[in-house]
Amino acid sequence: MWYKLFVPLYERAARKMCKDCQNFIKKKSKILDLGCGSAIVAKEFKEFFEAEVFGVDIEDKRIYPIPFKIIDGKLLPFPPNFFDVVLMSYVLHHSEDPVSLLSQAKKITPKIIIYEDIPEGFFSNFFCKFHGFSFNFLFQKKKQKTNFKSINQWEKIFKDLGLKLIYKKIFKEYPIYPVKKILFVLEKI
Repeated sequence: MWYKLFVPLYERAARKMCKDCQNFIKKKSKILDLGCGSAIVAKEFKEFFEAEVFGVDIEDKRIYPIPFKIIDGKLLPFPPNFFDVVLMSYVLHHSEDPVSLLSQAKKITPKIIIYEDIPEGFFSNFFCKFHGFSFNFLFQKKKQKTNFKSINQWEKIFKDLGLKLIYKKIFKEYPIYPVKKILFVLEKI
């Protein structure tokens, strides 16, 4: 698995994500890591928040043993408000229908936390496209188009879905990497 080459880098990023989210997630929360991939982020959130974490994805790529279920990427098989938080860490741009997936997430939680790459500016746009291509080539069996969106596009989608943006933070993870990243914290209206 290619993930194993990047584990230290992903673990460091996931610990930073936990710190970013500490004002929005209570200890002992029940968290769904939607699109959990390797489960590195899920493991870090479980430890940091002493949380019950469950992962779902369209393929099983876990390198950490968290409770997990394969999904079709369209429907989330959980009852209403089953989770305290749904975490979507750099997954929406890989979704065939990110709006529908957000709508599904809204049904099963009062709070959604999203991390996304933002393709604003020439270099950021180029690297987002390259990321989509390379991720599909290295990690995915199912090749699909990516759905990177601008901040304004995401905010319009949230508003249209009845999700209130309570916090956002724009950042660059690495000084030499030109892709802007954003954290959105949303609640149901």
